[in-house]
Amino acid sequence: MKKFLKFLLKFIKYFLIIFFGSSLFFVLLYRFVPPPVTPLILIRTTQQLFSGEPLKLKKDWQSLDRISPNLQLAVVASEDNRFLEHSGFDLEAIKKAQDYNEKKKGKKVRGASTISQQTAKNVFLWPDRTWVRKGMEVYFTFLIEIVWSKKRIMEVYLNVIETGKGIYGAEAASQNYFHKPASDLTREQAALIAAVLPNPRKWDPSRPSSYLLGREQWILWNMGNIGKVEY
Repeated sequence: MKKFLKFLLKFIKYFLIIFFGSSLFFVLLYRFVPPPVTPLILIRTTQQLFSGEPLKLKKDWQSLDRISPNLQLAVVASEDNRFLEHSGFDLEAIKKAQDYNEKKKGKKVRGASTISQQTAKNVFLWPDRTWVRKGMEVYFTFLIEIVWSKKRIMEVYLNVIETGKGIYGAEAASQNYFHKPASDLTREQAALIAAVLPNPRKWDPSRPSSYLLGREQWILWNMGNIGKVEY
């Protein structure tokens, strides 16, 4: 038993060293280098292959200065109003979400993930609601907030988010739905792309439902409240 415990402790020790070392390495690397692939992309392409669907993968990395400020503002207005103010976690939004979910038991749960959290999840983790995955999300969010700038977080976020079936990032979404580069997106088009992010495989910005148009109008209204995103 003592030998087993000694082996187990040694294994845990080296596992933690490798995990922390490798995670810090990739966070530092992706501060300068675009992530070549994400866990979600691998999961989605595997699902396509095993389901017999045609393989679809559209992504085209663009620097932030080639993505319309309208879209940057739209995702802040839609997903994370206090993106530039918080340090990765919006405690005020978390408290409001908790209060809402307690009052609406049994109904749809409201989340409070920030753009930083979503970026950490998309780049380093898999889609899941377990406590283990959420704990790792906290860890990676903490790391990218320390190592990356807000501008870099936004750049990575807008290049890796799922924006449709087999479509990832702002440029691919803009070309697919509006046949133009992401740099030329209007406020309305940017708001529509931001509006589909909660369920990008169900909604289509180029053929918006009445519900999606309602979300677009709310995002446009909130974009007016925020004004602009200044890093």
